[in-house]
Amino acid sequence: MPMTKSKVVAYLADEVGITKKQGGAVLDALADLAAKIIKKGEKLALPGFVTVKVQHRKARIGRNPQTGEPIKIPAKKVVKAVPAGALKAILKKK
Repeated sequence: MPMTKSKVVAYLADEVGITKKQGGAVLDALADLAAKIIKKGEKLALPGFVTVKVQHRKARIGRNPQTGEPIKIPAKKVVKAVPAGALKAILKKK
């Protein structure tokens, strides 16, 4: 079952000892910060959690899966999230 925004807000509120409204404000502020940083083309590092950055993809030739016809895929910017080493280590432990 996915962790929804309301569940994250409730967890933050309980863990830190704030109201759910304040927890929601913190989460919204973090999302706004990430959007501003990504828009500038910079990266946002949250130590122990994730690094979010803009990655540039080159133009390339792809194939239409229905017809097999080659198509041009233009260059573009994409958002890439790289999990911290601590998170990767959790998956390796069993």
